[in-house]
Amino acid sequence: MRIRKGEHIAVGPGKIALLEAVRENGSISAAARSLGMSYRRAWLLIDELNRSLKSPATISEQGGQSGGGCVLTPVGEDIVRLYRDVERIADSACAEQIAALTSLLKP
Repeated sequence: MRIRKGEHIAVGPGKIALLEAVRENGSISAAARSLGMSYRRAWLLIDELNRSLKSPATISEQGGQSGGGCVLTPVGEDIVRLYRDVERIADSACAEQIAALTSLLKP
């Protein structure tokens, strides 16, 4: 599922995976590494997401001795939870159609 805001994808599977990786790793750079993407790409995705929201999904802390980091805000936690809820409900409600589509794929 993707939610668009104008021409941009405001929320989609990649941004949700990135938010979950930020929550798990505590920084954008570590999250990017865990997903096999560049820091720049991860930062751009987070920035695009935050600019599309009324309140940001993440808060970055500046460097210092510990090197800074990034955490999810309550809005970010809500986005992940709601997105995963929609996925679960859609999978359950559309199980028959998903199975039929899957049967059309090559083994």
